[in-house]
Amino acid sequence: MRSFLLGVTSDPDAADEALQATFTKALETGHTARAETLKGWLFRVAYNEAMLAGRKRQRQDRSLKRLAETPLTETATPEDLVSLDESIRGVRKLIDELPADQQAVLRKRIYEDKTFKVIAEELGAPLGTVLTRMRSALAKLHQRLSEQGP
Repeated sequence: MRSFLLGVTSDPDAADEALQATFTKALETGHTARAETLKGWLFRVAYNEAMLAGRKRQRQDRSLKRLAETPLTETATPEDLVSLDESIRGVRKLIDELPADQQAVLRKRIYEDKTFKVIAEELGAPLGTVLTRMRSALAKLHQRLSEQGP
């Protein structure tokens, strides 16, 4: 299985991560697969986990590239940095004022970079509910930030 994942990912660390996730899924839901298709099921799960890890890695790479292309510290004055820090603190304070269910979704999505499907599974809530909570949280943040002005 590891050789298969190594061939798919070309990265030993990613292959190990996908292998661990595969066996976790096998322990959790492997009993639902039919005995005659268990091997195929296991390889399909492994492939899906490898693809998921690849998408996460690409998303992280894009974020790092965007961050690297932003020359904030080179052109920013100390006043700009203080203003940015104040803005960040203000947004965090507004997040803390949101209802707990909306906070949970927002934090898992933004800070932990989890998909809405994973968030829904972790919270034990339907996907639509999680999406509604996120949309409501963002709408409240937008409203409160626009009330404060630039």
